Amino acid sequence: MRYITGAENAMATTAHDLKTRIEAEFSSEPEPRTVRVPLAEYMTTTYRPDCEWIAGELRERNVGEGQHAVVQKFLAMFLGMREEEWRILVRTEQRVQVSTDHFRIPDVCVTRSEDPFEAIVRVPPLLCIEILSRDDTVTEMMERIDDYLAMGVPVVWMIDPRRRSASIVDGSGSYLRVQELVVPGTPILLPVQTLFAQLNRLEGTV
Repeated sequence: MRYITGAENAMATTAHDLKTRIEAEFSSEPEPRTVRVPLAEYMTTTYRPDCEWIAGELRERNVGEGQHAVVQKFLAMFLGMREEEWRILVRTEQRVQVSTDHFRIPDVCVTRSEDPFEAIVRVPPLLCIEILSRDDTVTEMMERIDDYLAMGVPVVWMIDPRRRSASIVDGSGSYLRVQELVVPGTPILLPVQTLFAQLNRLEGTV
């Protein structure tokens, strides 16, 4: 089964440069292992943890490490407490149908409050967030980002807990290492220092 998860310079890059910039953040890619499952079976099966479905392939996601869990919990709480103010709905590990034969599961998915509530998200979310882990690969991360942007998601946040860094990729394919995570045209704003404050305390790096 192939493993998927939720990449130094504070400057925007072109889509052509994005793969190179992310590649520096990842280790060598493992040999992929795949399991083929019919879509009908995927739609009626509960996986623990849930899996993505990519053109007939069932893909497991990397979850469970402490850093990933703490950052995911913080993001859900920080954004969730502001749902009414920012007119958003926050969900973790939500299936998103990004195309006819691709179902992704971002670590955190933020939709607009006026969007229809669906068991599987099919309207492009306002924001998808991916939290990186040590087992992420360049190719798979690029595919994931491409899927979100092609669906119409305006912004993807990439969070790297190990390096305490955060980046934004937008619909033009530009990549930006940032100190404040934002969604243009909305009041959503999260300082990176705030994002990692709890993790720093837990690991004694304050």
